[in-house]
Amino acid sequence: MPDKSIKWKMRRAGLLNFWYYDYEVFDFSDGKLLLRGSNGSGKSVTMQSFLPVLLDGKKAPDRLDPFGSKARRMEDYLLGEKEVVDRDERTGYLFIEYEREDTGQYVTTGIGLQAKRHKPLKSWGFAITDNRRIGQDFELFNEEKGERVPLSRVQLENRISDGGEVVQTNKEYMALVNKYVFGFETMEAYEDLIKLLIQLRSPKLSKDFRPTVIYEILEAALPPLTDDDLRHLSDTIEHMDETRQHIEQVERHIEALGKMNAVYSRYNEFRLGQHAMKWQEAGDRVKAYKKMLQNMQEEAT
Repeated sequence: MPDKSIKWKMRRAGLLNFWYYDYEVFDFSDGKLLLRGSNGSGKSVTMQSFLPVLLDGKKAPDRLDPFGSKARRMEDYLLGEKEVVDRDERTGYLFIEYEREDTGQYVTTGIGLQAKRHKPLKSWGFAITDNRRIGQDFELFNEEKGERVPLSRVQLENRISDGGEVVQTNKEYMALVNKYVFGFETMEAYEDLIKLLIQLRSPKLSKDFRPTVIYEILEAALPPLTDDDLRHLSDTIEHMDETRQHIEQVERHIEALGKMNAVYSRYNEFRLGQHAMKWQEAGDRVKAYKKMLQNMQEEAT
């Protein structure tokens, strides 16, 4: 598992046999990608195919559209419209490659998809962790008669071998991405991140930048507080009240001790003055006795 103190950045993202792409790889600059094009050119389709699909593996229709529409399914992105493309079966891949900052180390996570018209979609997730890079020293397809034939799940497992993992469920894939890229301690925390990303990609932000709108989106993305969370908060507030009362009591004791100390100091000063006066009187008497003794000695001689 990677060191959590070192961050990963998206380096490349790619599609194989997906939508109208035969094979395409997008390069990121410092983890960022800018797509330009006219309306309807496929910018949104391209990005919603990567995020958040490649973060948690969930392929529900409403997850594929930032507007929440359920009109298009993942199968449609592979097979296309029957009236336009005469295709009843297709296997494709989506992947994101991450680069570790300052180390030149790479990890790739992705999803394989197999669609057959009028049948449930099959999918599997994978991670390449031994620094092999798709398109350089690793391919998701075989060359057959000059054509790219995507690997099946079994072929992918054999090709990855000990250099990564292949899983078959969304839950396993999500855990795989968290394990190698994000490193959250719990899957609940990772799910909260995905929910936040979905809220932030909402088209509301592009229509209205008022602070109230952003506040509402962020508030909706926050996870609800559980009873345990509230209990901990309540206990903390109760302890704060107890601590405040204790501090106030200590402050009252300090004030009382200060008053007592002031009175005791004045008493000590008075007693010290009395002793000083008696010491001075005794000194004067000693001097007088010495003088009398000296006179008597002189008279005796």
